[in-house]
Amino acid sequence: MSLFRYPAKFTTGSDGRVLVEFVDLARVATDGKDDREAMEEAMDALGSDLSIRLSRREEIPTPSAPKRKQRLVPVPLWLAPKLALYLAMREQNVSNSELARRLGLHERVIRRMLDPEHATKAEKIQAALAVLGKQLTVEVRDDA
Repeated sequence: MSLFRYPAKFTTGSDGRVLVEFVDLARVATDGKDDREAMEEAMDALGSDLSIRLSRREEIPTPSAPKRKQRLVPVPLWLAPKLALYLAMREQNVSNSELARRLGLHERVIRRMLDPEHATKAEKIQAALAVLGKQLTVEVRDDA
């Protein structure tokens, strides 16, 4: 199971469009004209929902294990590092101020790192995660 991929049901409607419904995110659904577009729209919808939760400092639901006929939708790459930092901070009960102190930065820098609307260099998030005992890695694998 991965925290950065969420299971979704992909079904084809009578009009031929592919409907996507997320198993763990009841309020998130989208569609596309075909499988490819449906997956793109699903990633966009997932990113939008999770970025809103992150902005509001809400709980991020843990993805369930996918069941038969469900597909895993990855969290968009622009959001995944910020989400990893947010989850690591929550897991360790580390505030923005405490992380800033550990990194020798101003607290507003941490706020920006966690802001989905703010572009943050991956190196900054890597450094913040390292201070929390985490390592940011990228994996490329063949599509199943």
